Amino acid sequence: MGAAKSRLVAEPLRLSLGSAYRLGAVDDRRGPPLDPPRLLHATPQRATVHTPPASPLQVIAMHGWSGTAAGWEPWRQEAQARGWQWRSAERGYGAAPPFLPAWGPDGLKVLITHSMGAHLLPPSLLAEAERVVLLAGFGRFVPPGREGRQLRTALAGMAEALAEGPDPEETARRAQALLHAFLVQAAAPDPATLMPPGPADQPVGPEARRRLRDDLALLEVTADLPEGFPEQVPVLLVEAGDDKIVVPPMRELLRQRLPAAERILLPGAGHAFLTSPPLAAVLQWLERTGPS
Repeated sequence: MGAAKSRLVAEPLRLSLGSAYRLGAVDDRRGPPLDPPRLLHATPQRATVHTPPASPLQVIAMHGWSGTAAGWEPWRQEAQARGWQWRSAERGYGAAPPFLPAWGPDGLKVLITHSMGAHLLPPSLLAEAERVVLLAGFGRFVPPGREGRQLRTALAGMAEALAEGPDPEETARRAQALLHAFLVQAAAPDPATLMPPGPADQPVGPEARRRLRDDLALLEVTADLPEGFPEQVPVLLVEAGDDKIVVPPMRELLRQRLPAAERILLPGAGHAFLTSPPLAAVLQWLERTGPS
């Protein structure tokens, strides 16, 4: 699932001049005429450039498997209302092309990912993050041994539904049906009708199917935090209490893997956090742990 880019603009130059030329002084009182007016030479002051202060935070957000950057829109609006920079990465599962943002020069680097999102980012980008928020995240996805057998079987069935077939239209509709079924599980216990628009709203094209297949294969073999993950920085784990996608043993494994991380548990929330949005809690955490 999903789960997501302000620019600094200098104000115009303000040029203030000193005294203007004083010309044509006249006195209509009786008496001798006034001395001729003296010419006062104006000396311009230096032009002053008024530049808005640098953004205190810059955020890069990455959605999860089958999600899109559009799902971050409420987050982007709240962040920009606080003067933070926001950039949403896009994997390209739907109509939007893939897009990978880069860190800017100003502001504390904050990474927010949903579900598989952290595993979809390059190590170089991960390594520069100074705060990390994992929403329904995981290091390893499939439990080891017999415990993970049922999940591996489900992933194999999903891969088969995304496989290419002789009829392009039937193949696209089959992939769309798979995404619908996945979103039902991601939304639960909430109804899938609450899900934002996404790739499941139309037949899935060949490039999107290829990315979905590749990332599904990556999902199955994830065994730890992704390469480059900055374990030394403050991390916030936001867990969905009724998550049907990330199983409880893998949530516990992530807590053990990041023992210093803070944790927020939202009881009754599903993987997509549809009726239990963590936005307010995450913003409070960032304001508390961000730059003073």
